[in-house]
Order: sequence, then structure tokens, then C-alpha cells
Amino acid sequence: MSTADKIKETVTSNDVVLYMKGTKTMPQCGFSSRVAGVLNFMGVDYADVNVLADEEIRQGIKEYSDWPTIPQLYVKGEFVGGCDIITEMTLSGELDELFEKEGVAFDKEKADQIRAANQ
Repeated sequence: MSTADKIKETVTSNDVVLYMKGTKTMPQCGFSSRVAGVLNFMGVDYADVNVLADEEIRQGIKEYSDWPTIPQLYVKGEFVGGCDIITEMTLSGELDELFEKEGVAFDKEKADQIRAANQ
């Protein structure tokens, strides 16, 4: 199976996937930590893929999405964005809307707390 096939399999077989440096319980960079922190705080059930553990995946995900940086968030097989985009979407409520539209469970009250803390 090619790297692109492995990535496609992962993003299509999980509702939410975060390609990150480290793991959801132990992020290895600030940007990955920020996105994982948002998802963890909001109670989102997601698969985490540690790109530091596999150089082929680390490079392959950048080619797969045509996006040069990590972390990368996928929802229902679609690339959503990296740290800055996810931060903006969280603060604007767009991430809530996306999760609601796609049927992804999350804690709306926790999402509201993030926005309240960042006003």
C-alpha cells in the first residue's frame, strides 16, 4: 500500500483525524498542542497520527493535502486546515458549524468557553 493510500484510508475511515507532531496526549510542538488542546477540551473523538514516528507519512501528508505544514485536521475525509485556520474557525464558531453539519459530537458549552476566554 502506498503512503497516499495509507493516508486516504486513515482520513476516510475516521470521522476526525489530526496529523500532528506527537500524540493527542503528548504533543511535540506548540501548533500541534494548540489544535489537539482545542479538540480535547471540546471532547471531540479523533484519531491522532504522529508524523514524527513515520517520515513517509510526514512528507506524504503534505503532498496529499497540498499543504506545507503540520498539524493538519481532516473531518469526514476532507482537509480542514492547520493551526491558524482551526484557531480562527474555533473562535468564529465555524468549527462548531462544521462539526454539527458533519454529525461530529462535541461539547458546545466547552466551545463557547474557548470563545469567551479569547474575547
